[in-house]
Amino acid sequence: MPVSPAMAEDLAAAVRKLYDDAELTLLDKLRQALEDGLESPLWAEIKLRSIGDLRAAVEEVTEALQADATGAVAEALATAYGRGRQAAIAELGALDIGRELQARRQLPNAPAVDRLAASWAADTRPLYARITRAVVDFFQDTVTRVSASVLLGTMTRRQASQQALNRFARRGVSGFTDRAGRNWELGAYAEMAVRSVTARAAIEGHIDALAEIGLGLVIVSDAPLECELCAPWEGEVLTLSGQGGPHTIVAEHAIQPSGLFAPTRTVVVHVAGSLIEARAAGLFHPNCRHSLAAYLPGVSTRPPHHATPGTTYEDTQRQRAIERHIRRWKREQAAAMDEAARKRAGAFVRKWQAAQREHVAAHPDLRRKPAREQLGAAR
Repeated sequence: MPVSPAMAEDLAAAVRKLYDDAELTLLDKLRQALEDGLESPLWAEIKLRSIGDLRAAVEEVTEALQADATGAVAEALATAYGRGRQAAIAELGALDIGRELQARRQLPNAPAVDRLAASWAADTRPLYARITRAVVDFFQDTVTRVSASVLLGTMTRRQASQQALNRFARRGVSGFTDRAGRNWELGAYAEMAVRSVTARAAIEGHIDALAEIGLGLVIVSDAPLECELCAPWEGEVLTLSGQGGPHTIVAEHAIQPSGLFAPTRTVVVHVAGSLIEARAAGLFHPNCRHSLAAYLPGVSTRPPHHATPGTTYEDTQRQRAIERHIRRWKREQAAAMDEAARKRAGAFVRKWQAAQREHVAAHPDLRRKPAREQLGAAR
């Protein structure tokens, strides 16, 4: 059974839910902090004196989130690694080497799982400080802007507060920007990080199992709707170690004839490079549809090409963009300070849900994923 990032998708979704729930909690705390005492003439002074209380409340949420996420990710990594190992056992089950691997029944490799957990923690650690800073900075700036709007007579305090909350909800609680300059919602960035690291765990569990029994070659599937990063590696054979770059090797046939004097059979294998090179070039990125299987010289064959007429990689990205619009307006619903604002946001939610239905109906190769349109259990 081949291994792929999709093998760990459900694990990433469970962790994302923690972040989405935290985001809704923080948004609700902001709404309450702005709405309390809204009609008081001393509103601005009261709000600025309460910044310490808001900071403490936000830190409590982020500390609980960090603790819950750390435990959930550690469990997800161990599970993903085990799934990768079991995939190798299932893949080779009909062969003697598969039975040998099954007999070992090793537990997940603790050093590999710990290393990946440390990598995830390092990638996400800046998020927690950023959350507190973003919420507090927004609150201070909003109090100042709302006070100015009231003095100028351009809008009421409630209207100005709602406008600010909508703006904050639109971009998400963190407004996180990665090294490539891309902006991420809090939950989306966390899910991306978890999907990436759990996919690595599943793949490492698979290749570690293959290495235990001396298999050093793997082959990449041909997946539908591939992106430009993955296309060069489709259907290619890769090495797990040793020489990189395209080259040709002479390998023993995976199934040798029996008998004391039976000649050793060999097979010429064209290799595209190493797995390390392919991953560094973008193969198995988050949302990657490709899988990896053991390559048995003389037995394995290259996968058939999957044609997807009428649907492109760009169409899948359009689906992701519509999901982001749906989540954005659901956040504005959560931030609504009155029924009118809530109904307005709800109308846009329905508009983008209709757009999603139309987009999926126009592209039969796409499947709608309702979970990606949600904002946690509070909905």
